[in-house]
Amino acid sequence: MQRVLCLFIAFGALIAAAPAVAEKSGGVLKVQHWDSPASMSILEEATYSTVVPVMEVMNNLVIYDQHIAQNSLNTIRPDLAESWSWSEDGTELTFKLRSGVKWHDGKPFTAKDVKCTFDLLQGKTEDKLRINPRKGWWHNVDNISADSDLQATFHLKRPQPALLTLLASGYSPIYPCHVSPAQMRQHPIGTGPFNFVEYKPNEYIKVAKNPDYWKPGRPYLDGIEYDIVPNRSTAILGFAAKQFDMTWPFYITVPLLRDVKSQAPNAICELRTNNGTSNLLINRDKPPFDNADLRKAFALSIDRKAFVDILTEGQGKIGGAMLPPPEGLWGMPPELLQTIPGYGPDVAKNRADAREIMKKLSYGPDKRLELTISTRNVPSFRDPAVILIDQLKEIYVGGVLDTIETANWHSKVTRKDYIVAMNGTGSGVDDPDQQFYENYACGSARNYSGYCNPELDKKFNEQSAMSDQDKRKRLVWEIDRKLQEDAARPIIFHDIFATCWHPEVKGQTMMVNSIYNGWRMEDVWLDR
Repeated sequence: MQRVLCLFIAFGALIAAAPAVAEKSGGVLKVQHWDSPASMSILEEATYSTVVPVMEVMNNLVIYDQHIAQNSLNTIRPDLAESWSWSEDGTELTFKLRSGVKWHDGKPFTAKDVKCTFDLLQGKTEDKLRINPRKGWWHNVDNISADSDLQATFHLKRPQPALLTLLASGYSPIYPCHVSPAQMRQHPIGTGPFNFVEYKPNEYIKVAKNPDYWKPGRPYLDGIEYDIVPNRSTAILGFAAKQFDMTWPFYITVPLLRDVKSQAPNAICELRTNNGTSNLLINRDKPPFDNADLRKAFALSIDRKAFVDILTEGQGKIGGAMLPPPEGLWGMPPELLQTIPGYGPDVAKNRADAREIMKKLSYGPDKRLELTISTRNVPSFRDPAVILIDQLKEIYVGGVLDTIETANWHSKVTRKDYIVAMNGTGSGVDDPDQQFYENYACGSARNYSGYCNPELDKKFNEQSAMSDQDKRKRLVWEIDRKLQEDAARPIIFHDIFATCWHPEVKGQTMMVNSIYNGWRMEDVWLDR
């Protein structure tokens, strides 16, 4: 397998060295989509099933450079904002906005739309979002002022240098004031390079070129069609037959890469991390998991290397909450990770310790803890869930798998309607402010396990206000270590998947530290 990957890399280098071909306009890009999302409203969804097809309909104030694979504070570029500036004390962030930008229905874009968007996210408007998964991202924003039609200012409660990283995510589009949240769920209106056309659940999502896009000469494509094909085997056959120009991003497993290359030998495939984790959710509000010792036993039972070897042929990454280096900017170094209970290589000892805990709690070979293990009904969730059930047998736990459709999954775990679950968590931004506030802060909507440590919340704020990034990183490692020791949301491994496309597809960069931020698609074109 390693040789195959080296060939992919070498092939990519040859392509990079080839003479540049002039971009061509026209054509419809056909992409296989893996599932039916609940709606088309990015602000209300917690899955890239929505972000990928709708990000090209919208714009942000700022955006990560679409041609740099690793997102960072240094790769943020203007989008609806022409420029930005911080006040001297770091508590005001002012954006100068582009003039002449129009929504797809012809209405002008102004600073009022910026204010409306973040008032909506903070629950300050009469109209409400049905769900608000990332409300915690904006907890430090006191208010937004529309200083003029073309200037908006974010007024912060305290300095937060990383706020720009959150604003640049595909999860952070600007919504129009004059369109209701209900309409945005069904037919989003944006300012982006593509107009939304139609979503037919279980069939397709379609977008078409915006002829009045504010950026001259873009987009190149006439449209993009996402055909919903959840079955991986069917999707690979369709890709090989050129029914699709591109597979669903970060969808092809390491073992399935061989199938793709055997059936479509000319395909270009990139195997990359995506800042997504397979993780264990334990509902600590429901007995018997209100017992910290039981949660510790579950965390000790995990053989992370077995997950990585089985599912990724050894190429996935073991880490804490933050994506490990070099793809990740904030992950703990391996030598620190190995000192955390459950992360060391002696799995037999870890499980022996876990069994002793279980016996003290009156479980054993003749009295097993019988559980339903919930997971989302897609392969990247189901596959690790099956392995988890097998591993839990080692500590006297009997598990039965319960699969939940995508449209219901996030609402189910948000309302904590589960006992134990195998979850996949994608990080919208490779920055601690996103990871900590969204997934671990007390009261956050996406803190699915209900973990709450007020003292750690104070440290979240402390690292967030730091301007010295080296000092911040050391504090982030301290926080991450504590999260793993507390089994807040045990991280099993960091995912790695491939995306494949036919050589005719040009101009798309696959990012290495987020699956949510690279889908503006305005520079993608077809060489045919």
